[in-house]
Amino acid sequence: MAVAKIQYLRDSKDFYGKEGAKPATENSCGVDLRAILDSPQVIIEAGGRYPVPTGIAIEILQENIACFLYSRSGLGAKKGLTIAQGVGVIDPDYRGEIIAYMLNTSQEAISIEQGDRIAQIVFQPYVKPLLEESETLSETKRGTGGYGHTGLK
Repeated sequence: MAVAKIQYLRDSKDFYGKEGAKPATENSCGVDLRAILDSPQVIIEAGGRYPVPTGIAIEILQENIACFLYSRSGLGAKKGLTIAQGVGVIDPDYRGEIIAYMLNTSQEAISIEQGDRIAQIVFQPYVKPLLEESETLSETKRGTGGYGHTGLK
């Protein structure tokens, strides 16, 4: 059974290849997303952000599965181009185009060309939050200790 349906928008299927968007290898857990731009390229200045359209929309078919948008490891580590918010969450009821907000963490401008692989999506289970209001919370050894509470080493 398929995890999700995929819809190609704005003639993006040509950029995803004959077989469409799919994991790169048999054991890849993510699916690479491509830049489907309105121009041949965009430049993201050092420290800048840019919303990159991917040309796809999805419909998740399995209950308690969501789609998470991650940086491509090589692109982030080698060039400094990452997902701006760290990880993007694509809720199961979202039907619009997946937009990858890219952040240039390098000291130089980075060019994204039409069709470049820019991010990846991973389908993961999640727990629906059911919150119960309470006047108090249970005591723990840590208590309200926050950032750096457990020490540096």
